Amino acid sequence: MRLQIIEDNPALRDGLADLLSVEGFACETFGDGHAALGAFEVLPFDVVLLDVVLPGLDGLDLCKRFRQISPKTQILILSARGEPIDRRLGIEIGADDYVSKPFDPGELKARVLAMARRLSHTAPPADGFQMADLWIDTSRLAAIRGAIRTVLNSRELAILRLLFENSGCPVSRDMLFDTCWGRDYFPNSRALDQYVSVLRRKIERDPQNPKIIQTVRGIGYRFTPPF
Repeated sequence: MRLQIIEDNPALRDGLADLLSVEGFACETFGDGHAALGAFEVLPFDVVLLDVVLPGLDGLDLCKRFRQISPKTQILILSARGEPIDRRLGIEIGADDYVSKPFDPGELKARVLAMARRLSHTAPPADGFQMADLWIDTSRLAAIRGAIRTVLNSRELAILRLLFENSGCPVSRDMLFDTCWGRDYFPNSRALDQYVSVLRRKIERDPQNPKIIQTVRGIGYRFTPPF
């Protein structure tokens, strides 16, 4: 799941990224409003942590623009302003939650995980789906991680889609062959394993320790969501 952290304090920005990346979020950090908006316009994030006082566009303006671009994005405002009027204004312009600084890291993490769970219970958009820190763009046949875009072929996309649609459950070799190759294709487990090995090298951060295409011995493969 892609998470955007927008905070002009470098130490706090990096600390938030460290705190949340270990929970499986693909964190991208920004120190000013214009850069954050530009990245969001290219590909909206799933969750946004947004400081109010920023160089360029301030957090409240960003929140309104993000909400117009992506109604489903979960937005949490971070601010040293703790007055009730600021909290109310943040919610009114489209934020899903509001945390005042200084905050407890455990509480913040719990709130972000709750946002992720809410998103995971909604249907994936027609143009793509999320697998760990990887966005699968079905319309453009691409896998996107941060600024890196990897081209997929139609069979690779079919494999990833099948694993995603059966998230948490093993997908048998026979099911993979029937769905991604066709029922007339003669099953060959070695050929499938070699194909998956190539796909892992394209999309996994560490192909030797895969997080997206996991082997289920004696059965096939599985994708287990981080939430």
